[in-house]
Order: sequence, then C-alpha cells, then structure tokens
Amino acid sequence: MGETHFPVLFIAGSIFILLFAVGFVGMKIRIPGVVLYILLGIGLGGPLSGNHLLYLAGEMGIVLLFFMLGMEFPVRRLAGIAKKVAPAGTLDLALNLFVTMGICMVFGLDWITSFLMGSVVYATSSSITAKILETAKRMANPEAEFLLALLIFEDIAAPVAVAVLVGLTAGSALTAMTFGVILGKIACLIIGAVIIGHLIFSRLGRFVDRYMTHDTFVLLVVGIALAYGGLALMLNLSEVLGAFLAGIILAEVRRTEKMEHAILPIRDLFLPLFFFYFGTTITFGDGVPMVPLLLVLLSWSIAGKIITGYFGARLYGLSKKVSLRAGLSFTQRGEFSVIIAAMAADTIRVLSGVFIVSSAMIGILLFELAPKITNALFPKKGRPAKYKVPGTGSS
Repeated sequence: MGETHFPVLFIAGSIFILLFAVGFVGMKIRIPGVVLYILLGIGLGGPLSGNHLLYLAGEMGIVLLFFMLGMEFPVRRLAGIAKKVAPAGTLDLALNLFVTMGICMVFGLDWITSFLMGSVVYATSSSITAKILETAKRMANPEAEFLLALLIFEDIAAPVAVAVLVGLTAGSALTAMTFGVILGKIACLIIGAVIIGHLIFSRLGRFVDRYMTHDTFVLLVVGIALAYGGLALMLNLSEVLGAFLAGIILAEVRRTEKMEHAILPIRDLFLPLFFFYFGTTITFGDGVPMVPLLLVLLSWSIAGKIITGYFGARLYGLSKKVSLRAGLSFTQRGEFSVIIAAMAADTIRVLSGVFIVSSAMIGILLFELAPKITNALFPKKGRPAKYKVPGTGSS
C-alpha cells in the first residue's frame, strides 16, 4: 500500500486544534503556552521539521509580536524609560550576557557561539513574566513597575543583539571593519525609523482616524511591519529589530491602542506557530548535549537574574524585601531566547531548547515561591505596644 498523503488544510487545521488544546491545558495548570508549544513541536517534529509554510507563518507571528511591542514606545518614552532603568539594565547585560559568554568560552565554545548562548541566557521572557504578574495579582506590587521597566530595557537591547548575531553569522570573516559595518547598518535602520516616524507618521493622525474602521486598513499596518522587517533582512540584520522599529514608527501616530486592537487577532493566530516550529527543529539524537555546560548555565542564569533583580531594584529605590522578591520573580526565559536559539547550529539549538524549557519551568516555580521566601527572610515586625502614661492603667 502507498503512503497516505493528508491535505495541507487538514494538517493545518489539526495543528491549530492541537495548539488550542495544549494552550487551554496550560491555562488551567498555569504553565505558559510558550513552553507547551515548544514541547508539542518536539513531540511532533520529524515530518514537520523544516516545513516552509509553518516557518513563514511563525515568522509573521514573531514579527507582529515585536511590531506591537515597538508600538508601545514612542521615541520620547523610550528615552525616559532607558534613563530611569539604565543602571539596572547595564548590570543585567554585564552579568547575564557577558559573564555567560565567559562561561561558555571556558567550556571551549568559540566566541560567536558564546555570544549566541549569552544572548539566549540574557533575555527574560516578557510574555511569561507579564502574564504571571497579572495572574498572581501582583501588578499593584511595588516591584511590578521595576520589573516591567527592566523588561522593556531588555526588549530594546535584545533586538540589537539579534541583529549583531545575524550580521556575524552572515558568512563573511569578522574584522573590525565588518563589525563596524554591522553597527552602521543598525544605526541607519534606527535613524531611518526615527526620521520616518517624526516627519511622516506623526502627521497622519487624521488619516488614521478617518480610515481605521475600514477593513483594508489592517493590510497597511501589517504591511509596514513586514516590509520594515524585510528591509532589515535585506541588510543582513534581524527581522525582529526591523519589526520593533516599524512599531516605533507607527507609535508616532499616537493611535496605537486602536491599531493594536486590529492586529492582535492576527498576531495571536500566528505566534504559537513560531514556538511550535522551533520545537520541531529540536532533535535529540544522541541525547542532551553538553550536560555539564547546561547545568552550569542553568545555575548561573538563576543566580545572575536574582542578583540583577535585587541590586537593580535597590538602585531603582526599592526596599531590600521588595528587591529580593523582584529578583526571584525574574528568572524565566522565553520568546526572545527562542528567537536567538533558532539561529544556532543543531547541537547548540538542542542545548538552548533544553535550557529555555528548563529555565521557564524553574522560573515559574521561583515566581510562585517568591512571596513566601521573602516573607520568611524578612518577617513582618510586630507592632510596638502603645505607650502607657504611668498611673493611667486599670487596677
């Protein structure tokens, strides 16, 4: 008997149903869908690995994710946030990217691969952290503003790291000149976004108000996101950086809430496919590679983020107790780590995938335990007894 060939529509529909099922289960057991989508991809790898349509749909999802993130940050707001959280953000970069690079080089990895692994370890998951902050009803806590500001700092720095990695892995030999060219391309892309946003899109408020409700308007918005992401690819940079900058361009219109409402369903349709596709590319073959390095990176990734959260929050002006709670709530990796890991060769991709899933699970557990740990280490002081004037007490 010949092999059974299923129609593409049947396969696509089945994938969406499976993604819904694992996402629904994740919601019930409070495990982020990102982790379960990756595990589903690992389980169903094989015939789906390398599927071009799945890859393209996932790329559109991740582009729209960072496009919408960029829409939250007009240039002036970006500058204000960067200034306030810069000390904590610099500490975060130093510990979780550059120290991790050093660890990887000690284990024998070349410096470009070490930079890639450092970038995987660096970025805390914005989506997981924001979701569990909301679910645990901790958005009103004093550390929430600090954590979100530091996540924004990472979301600004990480696309630049991805762009540098894309340039470094483009195939040309690395020299001071080629590295300077990469940084020059990034600068041109950023300057171009700022100029276009300020000179053109800042004046399109009335146009957007008039045509926002038309069915075709969403085509323009999505088209800008994909086109600027594609422009970044043409420059051998990352589509993620291009999409983030496209969002900054649209942010100058000052109508982001309405535009986000139109794009959100499209993003939510395609984004799970990115994590699912990444899972399909992970094949264990001979098992988990470089286990000693994996264990060291997991241990350091937790310690590095706790140190960053604690001392960064202290620099931000928070108390010791709140700062420790912030550090313990900041260790989970997710979507950006996946984006960077997807650029790696097979062995490093498997190592990164195991690290990401393990880090996400450990991070969620630490987040849940953070209030109990900090309350145990910083118990509430009993209220002092009211001072009694001598001779006024009851007999």
